[in-house]
Amino acid sequence: MHFKWIYNTPSPTLMRQASELSEKLNIAPVLCRLLIERGITTESAAKRFFRPQLNDLINPFLMKDMDIAVDRLNDAMGRKERIMVYGDYDVDGCTAVALVYKFLRLYYSNIEYYIPDRYEEGYGVSRKAIDMANENGVKLIIILDCGIKAHEQIEYAKTLGIDFIICDHHVPDDVLPPAVAILNPKRPDDSYPFKHLCGCGVGFKLMQAFAKNNGIPFSRLIPLLDLCAVSIAADLVEVTDENRVLAYHGLKQLNQNPSVGLKSIIDICGLSGREISMSDIVFKIGPRINASGRMENGKLSVDLLVEKEYNNAIQAAKHIDAYNEQRRDIDKQMTDEANGIVEKLESQRHRSSIVLYDENWKKGVIGIVASRLTEIYFRPTVVLTRDGQFATGSARSVAGFDVYSAIKSCRDLLINFGGHTYACGLTIRWEDVPEFSKRFYKYVEEHIEPTQTEATLTVDAVIDFRDISRRLYHDLKRFAPFGPGNVKPTFCTRNVYDFGTSKVVGREQEHIKLELVDSNSNTVMNGIAFGQSASARYIKSRRSFDIVYTLEENIYKRGNVQLQIEDIKPNED
Repeated sequence: MHFKWIYNTPSPTLMRQASELSEKLNIAPVLCRLLIERGITTESAAKRFFRPQLNDLINPFLMKDMDIAVDRLNDAMGRKERIMVYGDYDVDGCTAVALVYKFLRLYYSNIEYYIPDRYEEGYGVSRKAIDMANENGVKLIIILDCGIKAHEQIEYAKTLGIDFIICDHHVPDDVLPPAVAILNPKRPDDSYPFKHLCGCGVGFKLMQAFAKNNGIPFSRLIPLLDLCAVSIAADLVEVTDENRVLAYHGLKQLNQNPSVGLKSIIDICGLSGREISMSDIVFKIGPRINASGRMENGKLSVDLLVEKEYNNAIQAAKHIDAYNEQRRDIDKQMTDEANGIVEKLESQRHRSSIVLYDENWKKGVIGIVASRLTEIYFRPTVVLTRDGQFATGSARSVAGFDVYSAIKSCRDLLINFGGHTYACGLTIRWEDVPEFSKRFYKYVEEHIEPTQTEATLTVDAVIDFRDISRRLYHDLKRFAPFGPGNVKPTFCTRNVYDFGTSKVVGREQEHIKLELVDSNSNTVMNGIAFGQSASARYIKSRRSFDIVYTLEENIYKRGNVQLQIEDIKPNED
């Protein structure tokens, strides 16, 4: 698929500002343009951006209910009450539980953790877990990455004498659950300056406040930052402001001194000896942590993340790696089936959104399938499967469209739902699926802009190959960590052609390994175009074409810069 390229030619004013900033920072003007477009216009702001400081973390007590949460936690410890740390079964929930449990375990022993079974209990707080907590004498549950809509369950827990501290980041309802404390920067009555923490981030803020209140040095929290980085990357929250600080120092911890559990995952997925990036977390580390919750039970991942002995950890990592392989097979099969349905159904192809359901699809993988279909068709997508009398599913969205509001518009049909702008989970009665589909289609049709369903690619700068150097790449790396809100810059070079050695590669001959010449400067660059073998014949014809790409390090030739080509556009003229 070819994308529509979006490029805004820089104004003379922007060019002048970039040139002035370039002299002060001693980096290329093209990179200074990218800084200015990120709102970084001064030398001091650039230095803060390039070197995020832990001192810049926000005072955790600015979050509403934080003082109440810390007081209740202190009371529980003082009274030697049993505490349960409870979380969702995805990466964000598992890392959050591991972080809070590992830190509190340093100072308190009467504590346990719990991850609900996706297939037996479903998402969020379950009565089964509350009953088990009651049987074990638990008096306080710290719930992470879920709970913001668990009204009935938390009310039930109160009748048993169990209090809740909620640490969530999903959009709350108008009426909040009857918890002792609700930590959620998205609360409309919360003035916390940064709204985009993940669940693990909210858990970290609680531990930061607990440490501050009890005179525990902040340095004791630093070893837990690797879990924050994993969660921020995998949950695709904005990598700006406070998340940028946490991710920057979390990646530093992950690369220099990861926890035993994360070290075993790094070793098992072939990342040892490499500098680990946010992209490595998204595509390699995160899916493995997710795999046990998708295939069996997420508690296995938390067991691994809190493990202290490497030999035990590596065995556990091998188990979740096997689960990940199973997940990939099922994911591919379900995506192929779903894709086939869309291709066959004329009604689906002409709509602005997609709703698919099949009672045989595996519940743990439907979120991935929804993401895949959104990437293929550039339309908000809901994928549902049957769970007894109910349909459970996941929704994913395209840039700029609020799928949470679309789901919420069908609220009278929903048993349960939750999420945020780009991803939601939902449960409805199986017999209501057709009505839900009709109303979801109608809402999207009325609210989505045509441009939001186009396959677009933003070009940050047009450059020649002669502009690319190790120095430029080194300075570009300082923009990391990358993610939503701070995406990796993309470049365009026009009128390039095959140097004569480009070839199709890959198990199914789906990729192109390229050696290209820039006709403006006669400079040669190597590159890789994943999944774009359809362009190989044109490239080998020695006609010129334009490319959009990111700059990457060649892992096989350390220090060499190569192009990761996102799109190829032939010059038919």
